[in-house]
Amino acid sequence: MSGKPRLTYLNGRGRMEPIRWLLAAAGVEFEEVYLETKEQYDKLIRDGFLLFQQVPLVEIDGMKMVQTRAIMSYIAGKYNLYGKDLKERALIDMYVEGISDLMQMILMFPFSPPDAKEKNLESIKERATNRYFPVFEKVLKQHGQDFLVGNKFSWADVQLMEAILAVEEKVPDVLSGFPQLQVFKTKMSNMPTIKKFLQPGSPRKPPPDAHYVETVLKVFKK
Repeated sequence: MSGKPRLTYLNGRGRMEPIRWLLAAAGVEFEEVYLETKEQYDKLIRDGFLLFQQVPLVEIDGMKMVQTRAIMSYIAGKYNLYGKDLKERALIDMYVEGISDLMQMILMFPFSPPDAKEKNLESIKERATNRYFPVFEKVLKQHGQDFLVGNKFSWADVQLMEAILAVEEKVPDVLSGFPQLQVFKTKMSNMPTIKKFLQPGSPRKPPPDAHYVETVLKVFKK
């Protein structure tokens, strides 16, 4: 095995996409294994790879890590994206948790029944514009710096950038009332590692389609 982290998940965004984002932002190349059948998933469980019988699975530094939050904390700490002290880490954690709440709505959207899609889309727009994005607009405006915490690029910035782009796919004008976030998005997009991740052919996954939803339901069916 090469020294690259090895990611096991489906060939789609899901709960692995923020991990891909974080590794890419840190400039770390990784390998991917895609689950396509329930048999592959069951074998991982039988072989003891999945501590809680769940993916994502990331093999890194001799560990088989599960649980998205634990994986990302490790990567952020390893690549110096987790603040300089406990107070900065606490801020990063708060921001990441908030963004994760918004991303959970986006994560579940493709699995909405057809008659609920419009209502769920409105919920995403309402939460983004009234609850989540105003927080980050205010933070950036108050301290007048490029990044959310300590004027240094961190895990929180990566998560926010991912969330902005994910919401924009569904609500293209969502940043119209957030000038600070517009500037933030432009700066993030031009950071070399993120710019590379946003190019065609990168490991970044496209928005979930019907085939992805079908594969998820097939692999994880009870």
